[in-house]
Amino acid sequence: MREFIVEADGGSRGNPGPAGYGSVVIDAATGETLTEAAEYIGVATNNVAEYKGLVAGLKAAHQLDPAASVHVRMDSKLVVEQMSGRWKIKHPDMKPLAAEAARIFPSSQVTYEWIPRDKNKHADRLANEAMDAGKRGEQWSPSASTAELDARAARSAAEAPTGPPGDAAAGAALARAAMAGRGGGAAGAGVSAGAAGGVSGDGGVAVAETADARAAGDASGSAVRAPRAGWAAPADLGTPATFVLLRHGETPLTPEKRFSGSGGSDPALSDVGREQAERVAAALAARGTVQAIVSSPLKRCQETAHAVAARLGLDVHLEDGLRETDFGAWEGLTFGEVRERSPEELNAWLASPDAAPPGGESFAEVTRRVSAARDRLTRAHAGRTVLLVTHVTPIKTLVRLALGAPPESLFRMELSAASVSAVAYYADGNASLRLLNDTSHLR
Repeated sequence: MREFIVEADGGSRGNPGPAGYGSVVIDAATGETLTEAAEYIGVATNNVAEYKGLVAGLKAAHQLDPAASVHVRMDSKLVVEQMSGRWKIKHPDMKPLAAEAARIFPSSQVTYEWIPRDKNKHADRLANEAMDAGKRGEQWSPSASTAELDARAARSAAEAPTGPPGDAAAGAALARAAMAGRGGGAAGAGVSAGAAGGVSGDGGVAVAETADARAAGDASGSAVRAPRAGWAAPADLGTPATFVLLRHGETPLTPEKRFSGSGGSDPALSDVGREQAERVAAALAARGTVQAIVSSPLKRCQETAHAVAARLGLDVHLEDGLRETDFGAWEGLTFGEVRERSPEELNAWLASPDAAPPGGESFAEVTRRVSAARDRLTRAHAGRTVLLVTHVTPIKTLVRLALGAPPESLFRMELSAASVSAVAYYADGNASLRLLNDTSHLR
């Protein structure tokens, strides 16, 4: 029995937006490229384009040998998990495409594997060629394709030795190559501040973490990690773990600006908050980059998370480290009420991350808890885009640590209800802030 490898990808420039797919069939024994397929498909989402790429690749393999064994490799965790039968397919646009893919070969002849995006360069370039052709009003032509050569060149460049450590120009070029977004926005890419709704695949880096907040003396208490010197990063760090940080929707306490942490009554979403959750769910579903959902265990976050999960067909996993600060005796009070009742304690809390509200948590304690959760989640979701549904303090803490900002910066950020922020975490331990407090989906 012949063995084929099918690599497939799809992208959407706008998600939804002008979209295309690419797929390649490879002889598993020799590594030879047997056939390529690519097509501009008009306006579609990343997920639709990825599924169409899968269908095209399987059809191409079937034409070569319908009795062959096929191993599919894709960087879309969603498609791989759904086609493997581990995740449910709920989205109406995905069901017919998944069914079509499943009919091409008997299930016993096909296996699926998730691979990082940097290992899927050939199909990625085919998809981009198709989108470029569509932009010119044309269809992709195999005779004009350089995707295979481009993919080989990129692999060679990634494996080549870098210049001398002191070469600043080379270091800057390497950093740009490592972190510039790849055109086409295939699923699993990061979040860009320029994208309406907060999620995009063209993921340029906004700010690099060159002074890690976990240095000695920082409130997090974590080990020191060396910053990038002059942005001299390796040529290819792979796809980062990207956390899309969603603050829960409004509760009855939100408009009144009352302390609402993890030690109070655990309020549910208000009518406004439920509407906000539906709006952000629609925006995230339209962009299709989220591959997993993790939520604080508190009710307002779970409600928000499940609204998104229902649109994306994903499960919600709970992480206790993402719960809000316990504000102790201040729960349910406004800032002014606390100022009136406990001025000295409030001043101490504002002055030091080690000071806690009476019976509550200090920001230093919250930082240690959130840092531990971050480390667990980055290990578990390397190379994936994960939605974290959480609260003001955990989001600000993750942003602060990514920027290497001091603890007092927590008081200098604005985070609206149902806002989206994003941080990407690279394999070398560094991070970059991609987005902060985007509320365009609520307008």
